[in-house]
Amino acid sequence: MSVLSETTGGLLSALFGDSGPAKPDPQMQAVLDRLAALGARPAGRLDAAAFRAQPGPADAVASLLAEGVGTPPADKGLQIRNFPVPGAAGDIAARAYLPQGPGPLPVIVYFHGGGWVLGGLDAYDASARSLAVGAGALVLAFDYRCAPEHPFPAAHLDALAAWQWASETAAEFGGDPLRMAVAGEGAGGNLAIDVALAARDHGMTQPLHQLLVCPVAGNDLDTASYRAHADALPLGRQGMAWVLAQAFPLPGQTEDPRLNVLGRDDLAGLPPATILNARLDPLLSEGEALAARLHDAGVPVLQRSFDGVTHEFFGTGAVVDTAREAMTLATDRLRHAFHSGAPGAMATLL
Repeated sequence: MSVLSETTGGLLSALFGDSGPAKPDPQMQAVLDRLAALGARPAGRLDAAAFRAQPGPADAVASLLAEGVGTPPADKGLQIRNFPVPGAAGDIAARAYLPQGPGPLPVIVYFHGGGWVLGGLDAYDASARSLAVGAGALVLAFDYRCAPEHPFPAAHLDALAAWQWASETAAEFGGDPLRMAVAGEGAGGNLAIDVALAARDHGMTQPLHQLLVCPVAGNDLDTASYRAHADALPLGRQGMAWVLAQAFPLPGQTEDPRLNVLGRDDLAGLPPATILNARLDPLLSEGEALAARLHDAGVPVLQRSFDGVTHEFFGTGAVVDTAREAMTLATDRLRHAFHSGAPGAMATLL
């Protein structure tokens, strides 16, 4: 019925070898080196305003491309439109990516990462573009209110408002509201699964599939991967603790089931999931654990962990081959989900 994590049961042996913890492959290391050369510092060492203002992985990729490293993405013909949409407490920014092809096209609602503190549509533009082209789908990417100015549950409420808006309005952009998926990276992956849970529980349009890339799914900062990658870049344990403190400032908030998905016992009935993780990421353990929990609840799921890459790798496909491999897997899975056309039908493909 389902495909379990390809790394469950071998995490520690995969993380450590005779020479110590695994290291980024040369292409991923080039992105990290360029990020450092641009002056970026890890989360937790700057205040929120300074952290948002500094360069991010997208800037490192752009810098490498400008020097002739890598291959610019082939997204010719992609139509892009920016517009505001109503969030839970005022307008939020949104961006539509419409690829060429006869419509109506399937729809991917996408939420960016950034620990509920930073990010934005520009920082994660590469992921949205590649999903649109690779899956042949209309991608509707949404911003959301961020902490510390707007702590939990602001982002989660905006994500639900965005999903509802998309399900009611996608047809106006050439999308098919009967074929919708939800996707997100990091904190956005947490928002994506929360949307799937809320859609199941509150009579909203249900996604056919959920794509969760390096998702935040728990509140335990002492997992095997947190211990192995406490000092990882661009995200380590200190950085994750800092963003959690910004977004969930009140005592006990990180126990909320919207964050601590691994603490829930009601995961049955969710749409099929694809969970993609980087091996050199503190969030690896919870991605694998989430796959196991979904499988145990009867949800078809494929989880894959990619060697040699770190958190934020997914949008670096222009310069990192492994990121392109992950994107191809993601878009193949989404195409299958859209072709099946009904929740649960992916079970026949796993």
